Amino acid sequence: MYRGISAINLDEKGRIALPTRYRDELDAVVVTIDTEETCLLMYPQSEWEDIEEKIAALPSFNPAARRVQRLLIGHATELNLDNNGRILLPQLLRDYAGLEKQIMLVGQGKKFEIWGASVWEMRRKEWLNASTTEAEALPVELQILSL
Repeated sequence: MYRGISAINLDEKGRIALPTRYRDELDAVVVTIDTEETCLLMYPQSEWEDIEEKIAALPSFNPAARRVQRLLIGHATELNLDNNGRILLPQLLRDYAGLEKQIMLVGQGKKFEIWGASVWEMRRKEWLNASTTEAEALPVELQILSL
């Protein structure tokens, strides 16, 4: 499980160095866009293959399904870690997420989110300040969870 937040730098070539504790298990990753937020999603290749199979199986005549297929699979890029534990994020993906020098790598269980630091700070403040009304819209599964 991937958890926690790591502040990392994007170098001048567009590479990010993954935290050392994850490098052994992440020799190949797939990075794609998040369709609901201005960030990237990074999956271990084996995890992505399961997700991609499910997305590809969606009905192609359903406009919402086609949107998801085009965006997630269309932007999916397989990347290998170099000898220094870095991946080169393609310019197109960096542009989509507005990535600059400071990056936030956010663990989300089976995947990571890759955020530009300024966008992450802005969105985090919004989420922390969300009204009770928004919180009441939580799925039942979360409402019964005790933290």
